[in-house]
Amino acid sequence: MSIRAIALEVYKAQQKVGRLEKKLEAASLAEKDSVRWELQVATREYRQMRRILDGEKVPSPVRSDLSTFKRKK
Repeated sequence: MSIRAIALEVYKAQQKVGRLEKKLEAASLAEKDSVRWELQVATREYRQMRRILDGEKVPSPVRSDLSTFKRKK
């Protein structure tokens, strides 16, 4: 996936989070729980896409273990 496509997905996710935040403020008590749940899911998706765009990733435990090995001369 190209950076441009990822950036577009981040933008869409950010817009969705914004819409849901506004919807939560205007929601009645009966609707708040469902909107809050949708907002949590959308926020997680946004953060994940943002990490992908920023190039962040969870360090692999295998890589950290391999870094302790020293090369033979």
